[in-house]
Amino acid sequence: MEIAKLGEFGLIDRLTKDIAIKNASTVKGVGDDCAVLSYPDNQVLVTTDMLMEGVHFDLTYIDLKHLGYKSAMVNISDIFAMNGTPRQLTVSLAISKRFSVEDIEEFYSGLRLACDKWNVDVVGGDTTSSFTGMAISITCIGEAAKQDIVYRNGAKDTDLVCVSGDLGAAYMGLQLLEREKSVYYQQVEEARKKNDKRALEELSHFQPDFSGKEYLLQRQLQTEARGDIIQKLREAGIRPTAMMDISDGLSSELMHICKQSGVGCRIYEKNIPIDYQTAVMAEEMNMNVTTCAMNGGEDYELLFTVPIGDHEKIQQIDGVKLIGHITDAKFGQVLVTRDNQEFALKAQGWNPLS
Repeated sequence: MEIAKLGEFGLIDRLTKDIAIKNASTVKGVGDDCAVLSYPDNQVLVTTDMLMEGVHFDLTYIDLKHLGYKSAMVNISDIFAMNGTPRQLTVSLAISKRFSVEDIEEFYSGLRLACDKWNVDVVGGDTTSSFTGMAISITCIGEAAKQDIVYRNGAKDTDLVCVSGDLGAAYMGLQLLEREKSVYYQQVEEARKKNDKRALEELSHFQPDFSGKEYLLQRQLQTEARGDIIQKLREAGIRPTAMMDISDGLSSELMHICKQSGVGCRIYEKNIPIDYQTAVMAEEMNMNVTTCAMNGGEDYELLFTVPIGDHEKIQQIDGVKLIGHITDAKFGQVLVTRDNQEFALKAQGWNPLS
């Protein structure tokens, strides 16, 4: 169905008609000029992300359901990174005429899966037309008690530096997808030059072989916010001194925390958590796996610091790895290699304006 047949309000009604409110802080959701929220005792957290087709995502290899899921999760992740609880979400879309009503329903199905996982209410947004592709703008609202909020500026000398999960897999998943896309288009171009209609027909059913690399694809296409780690920290009685999620690369995020906290750090290469598939793929593509883990981005794992007194507690938490410690600012931000060489950290990760 063409979106124009429904119109803006008809599309919104179709996408949101069966949304049930899950949070007491949501007084009024979709259906009025504004959502109405109530946070009488806690601080309100607000984060916004914009995703542009051709810059942040490529519909050649991500379907709309996964895109909707990822779009919600990257915002939910920011709320967890402040040690908060996500509650509401608004979604605004700019879409071209090549998208049908069913396409947008598919996008919303993924978005709502992400919201249902963390009990987040979809409370509003906007839709408009686009001449250049799809644009997505999502705002997530959360809450936290004032004393529980964790900023980037609280790291102190001797604090331990920790990360959740493993790093570099999302980046290697992207490299894999880009490689297969390149191979596909090269074959199409060759077939067109030869006017080989049979080859073009076969290429219309082209399916890359991703066997053995499923984890890399999952990390790139099905982003997960690490609310489970926040819960484990709370249960262990650990309040991080500084925290952020790893969207642009570990090196960049470490430098953000160090700059805002006025400290340095020592990170040990041997302690950086890397999945086996990531290492194999990096070798296959002749890339340095540590560089991929430090600078790849899109992992959406949590990077955080804790007081040295929490060392034993941190070691008991499954899914968290101690990778280094905070130092005085005069010692700089240093990566210690496996052979004990020292290199200054460089922010070589994702730069959205480059």
